[in-house]
Amino acid sequence: MPNIIVIGGGASGIVASIIAGRRKAKVTLLERNDRIGKKILVTGNGRCNYTNFDMRLDYFHGSNRNFIDDVLKLFDRDDTLDFFEKLGIMPKIEEGKIFPMSLQSSSVLDVLRYELERLNVNVVTGAYVTEISKKKEFEVKIKSGEVFHSDKVIIATGGMAMPVSGSDGNGYKLAKEFGHSIITPTPSLVQLKLESDKLKAINGVKFEGLANLYIDSKLIRQEKGEILFTDYGVSGPPILQLSREAVRGMNEKRKVELELKLFDKSNEEFKDYLSKRFSYMPYKTVEIGLIGLINKKLIIPILKEINLDKSSLVKELTNVDLDKLANILTSWKFKVIGDKGWGQAQSTAGGILTQDIDPNTLESKRISGLYFCGEILDVDGDCGGYNLQWAWASGYVAGLNASK
Repeated sequence: MPNIIVIGGGASGIVASIIAGRRKAKVTLLERNDRIGKKILVTGNGRCNYTNFDMRLDYFHGSNRNFIDDVLKLFDRDDTLDFFEKLGIMPKIEEGKIFPMSLQSSSVLDVLRYELERLNVNVVTGAYVTEISKKKEFEVKIKSGEVFHSDKVIIATGGMAMPVSGSDGNGYKLAKEFGHSIITPTPSLVQLKLESDKLKAINGVKFEGLANLYIDSKLIRQEKGEILFTDYGVSGPPILQLSREAVRGMNEKRKVELELKLFDKSNEEFKDYLSKRFSYMPYKTVEIGLIGLINKKLIIPILKEINLDKSSLVKELTNVDLDKLANILTSWKFKVIGDKGWGQAQSTAGGILTQDIDPNTLESKRISGLYFCGEILDVDGDCGGYNLQWAWASGYVAGLNASK
């Protein structure tokens, strides 16, 4: 059996090492940090949403959708559940998202670590790879100067999201040296910055609503769920889901706008509702009349946004006033001016061009014996366990084929 070096001890690198180890390959796992699996620990807010019941291809993104589909078919959700159940992880399903029954990310990492130990995988921490070369065999050099030799190499160094976990894009440099092309990496699943002088006043306000992303005035995507206003812009699951397209749009210097719907109704429907609501309280000011309808912290900023005097009596509101109020509550538009960057991003969009990788094996079409898996490839997923499913699936395929 071959001697394999796996570079990167994240989710995909660990699974690749386990699969190769089970096939009796001699495996060395090189990890730059002082321990493996750091990013696994923070997934799902520390609960590790490790896959999802709904595995439609729509939840995955990249320039080559057929490539993604081919890999996911080789190791699907049921394979993931079976793999982890045999390691001791019992699944708990919450609205389609699948967590360990313990609701602890550490449980997932622990069982993976124990399996690596059982298989005698040589885990080397503090090993930052600086150079890979190939003559008859691969030579992998780390920062300390030590050189490792192997028949096969699996690069699983991740993307650029969450650099605190060790992802700094080093794998792209290594891949480029072997002639691989890179689709420019951009942050994904990241909070967005908005242009507004009202953000400080509404910081911390949460609401269940709808977020619509427009690029050059065209609706690109819409997401529903809990949205959080912050002092820089917005966060929350719907925003993270929209961020991939928003960031790409900004990088292309296009006009990117976010429409927030506090109420998922048409302007006319909500205008009729407001008229009826205010008819019950004609003696109240518009400021008081909105209490109980929206978060109190939103009232003054919204009234200022539409230039409506807070002391106006609701019975004196004109048709135009009601129209403006209904419009902002069902269609509050903001210009998107940035994102919170790699430090806050949960995933990387872009990466190694998958046309140069065999989807059946994840071996490089350029260099025999070189494999890739995980976030380093031009594949990313939505929130909900999709990025981890990609990590497990691609790690399995790379580990299986490298060990042949």
